[in-house]
Amino acid sequence: MSKKLLSQRHPFLYFISIWEKRIRRIVKWKTDNKVYTSEIGKKRLEYRVKKHQSRLRRKLGNTQKWMQENKIKNLEITIQNINGVLIKPGETFSFCKTVGLPTKRKGYKMGMEISGGKARPGIGGGICQCANMLHWLALHSPLTINERHHHSLDPFPDDGRVLPWASGAAVFYNYVDFQLTNNTSDLFQINLWLSEELLEGELLANNELPFSYRVKEKNHSFIKEGEQYYRSNEIWQRKIDKRTGNTLSTSLIAKNYGKVMYVPEPHQL
Repeated sequence: MSKKLLSQRHPFLYFISIWEKRIRRIVKWKTDNKVYTSEIGKKRLEYRVKKHQSRLRRKLGNTQKWMQENKIKNLEITIQNINGVLIKPGETFSFCKTVGLPTKRKGYKMGMEISGGKARPGIGGGICQCANMLHWLALHSPLTINERHHHSLDPFPDDGRVLPWASGAAVFYNYVDFQLTNNTSDLFQINLWLSEELLEGELLANNELPFSYRVKEKNHSFIKEGEQYYRSNEIWQRKIDKRTGNTLSTSLIAKNYGKVMYVPEPHQL
């Protein structure tokens, strides 16, 4: 039987640890010399860089359905803070700074979040789906991803997954953040909305970009160590000249490794 961490045995110490990290981040926001996004565009920019959509409801083991329904409400509130935001040249978009701390007072509900490899209710649970969307859009653009944390656990079997495993972004206010910096001379805009069954999003620009991007998973595998399974892969990005179709560069974006909380199917091994 493994020993519990001190913070697990004394929840008050966990609370203190969380707020110590949050205060450090607030200080960093004020002192890191970054210019953070603050303007919401009144008009939709003309050129689409990338569009994507993801299902709002999935089969997630024995997770109670009410947590997914509450997640949708949480996404609605989150989107209100992000939709239309402009990322000007030299500016940095911070998910946590833009969205703020999810609280009951703001209307957030108990949605699903992952803790200790299990789904459990938490205020604002489920808004990582929004961060996942933004990360995927950014991977298809020249924006610089300068902070991203991937989920180190794989709690549920794939159910209609269309994106590579671990291509998302974990967020937890405010020290587990997702940040993008616009190091180009173009203006970009993020648009997000909900349809009946989908979270939908697009990244727009004020000029048509001369390049497109393709993102691919490589070297995916399930690994068994003793009785425990792990999953690993690599995420690669390819930059393509729209005029010629030639590949201009190929970059390794991330190497992912995480604990699997279920038994993979035989065909996956």
